[in-house]
Amino acid sequence: MRPCCVVKTLGMFSTVGRHVVLPRWRARLLPEKLRGGWPSPALLMAAVVVASTGIPTASPAMATPRFESAPCPQTPEPIPALQTARCGFLVVPETRANPDGRKIRLAVAIVRAQSAAPKPDPVVFMTGGPGAAAILDTPFLVAANVNRDRDLIIMAQRGTLYSQPTLSCPELDRYYARQVSLVFDAPATGRIQAEAARRCHDRLVGRGIDLSAYNTTENAADFADLRRVLGIRQWNVYGYSYGSDLALSFLRDHPEGIRTVTVDSVVPPDIVSLPWTWSSAREGITTVFDACAAEPRCARHYPHLLQTFTRLVRKLEAAPLVAQVRPPQGGAPVKVVLDGGTIVNMLVGNVIRPPDVPRALHELAQGQPARFLEARAAASVVPELIEQAQGMTQSFVCREWAPYGTPADILRAGQWAFPTLPASVLAQAPQLPFEHQLCRAWDVPKGPASQRRRVRSDVPTLVVSGTFDAKTGARWGRYAAETLSSSTYVRINGVGHWVIVQSPCAQRIFNSFLNAPRAPEIACARETRPAPFNIGPG
Repeated sequence: MRPCCVVKTLGMFSTVGRHVVLPRWRARLLPEKLRGGWPSPALLMAAVVVASTGIPTASPAMATPRFESAPCPQTPEPIPALQTARCGFLVVPETRANPDGRKIRLAVAIVRAQSAAPKPDPVVFMTGGPGAAAILDTPFLVAANVNRDRDLIIMAQRGTLYSQPTLSCPELDRYYARQVSLVFDAPATGRIQAEAARRCHDRLVGRGIDLSAYNTTENAADFADLRRVLGIRQWNVYGYSYGSDLALSFLRDHPEGIRTVTVDSVVPPDIVSLPWTWSSAREGITTVFDACAAEPRCARHYPHLLQTFTRLVRKLEAAPLVAQVRPPQGGAPVKVVLDGGTIVNMLVGNVIRPPDVPRALHELAQGQPARFLEARAAASVVPELIEQAQGMTQSFVCREWAPYGTPADILRAGQWAFPTLPASVLAQAPQLPFEHQLCRAWDVPKGPASQRRRVRSDVPTLVVSGTFDAKTGARWGRYAAETLSSSTYVRINGVGHWVIVQSPCAQRIFNSFLNAPRAPEIACARETRPAPFNIGPG
């Protein structure tokens, strides 16, 4: 979803414009050469058998669900693992209430295990967003050794990039680029956003798309169908951010064939709502401040960070800073507005990397706003390829999250999290401002209460949280684990959203868990520490 300003989606509440420019930490994850190759013989044979023994794929009247072999998606930059993967489409009804109606096609890539002797139970990945492009996560998953011992199955969720249809919203993408020049929480900003959503809604509905069908219930059923049509007896489910909401829902509603579940940066389906976002914002931001206070050098240079942050938010909310700034991608200068709401959302969205946050706040307090201004200006450029499918994002949020919390609830949650910040800032859910207004334009019905049942299971589950995660606070991983009787909960210190792709320790724990689900080796988590904070000259 949209945060204020980052340029690459990192899962739930991710980025304005869904740009394909990578943050530095993600760019560093790309090795010079990623391991590719064909899927393991067992998994490849399962897919081939399904494709070759089903009704011929040329007929639109075939039974669904089914798997159709096809070339792998052509990505903006070649992904070696995709160039040699087995790919195709899962074909399913748009809504299972009408199985003979419109069909949709979900892109699937099966990436071979790195091991020469892979285990028979693959890993299936559920990405975040909601609305992110799972296929483009392939290099990060491979670099993190998610496919070390097992084949990796990546499916583009319904409505997302490389699936058909893709619920992209250029109207909203252009709005998010324009948002950098608007006061973040001004009523006029909300009206502009809602109007952009209405135009996208009308265009998609005019194409015959049932926006209410893009939801977690149907999404989970898609993955259940995928396992069956590929002939997989057991697999291991890995979901991060919104994907953890999906993975937990999948565990609850479709437990058949699940050997293990890993949830990373956890969104409990029974808890997530707009007011809920404030607790995660509070936890992630203040944990960064506390880590600086615990590091003598950082504490000496940048004391009292919470007070500094509060003072800056109040000051800029009362008198926003306006400047003409050249985007780091190049091009003409653009108008950038820094107000209190923008500062909060930039920290929640990790637009400023945690090791840089103390220095960036100090510089801003000293009248040196360049770091914040340039990061904000980056979101003003709309790239050729938008990763985030905003239509899918809004269908999920408006159906499953927005109905569970009024505007008054959001304000109360904000006041609990940051009692001294201005009400104008606290009235908007972090990363999701004016969502109730937008959802009126999006016009999808409230989801069923069954989607919000708490998940209880004895399936072995690994629950991973990062202490610096201001989108999905670490406390919610522990909460989810409470009703998972065979769960292992680990916190990785100094890591933000999407832990396993960033932390070598989390990667070791993940593979240990897959090999020994009831007795993983987690000792390294106790030794993790935040990276040193960036201390400026002088």
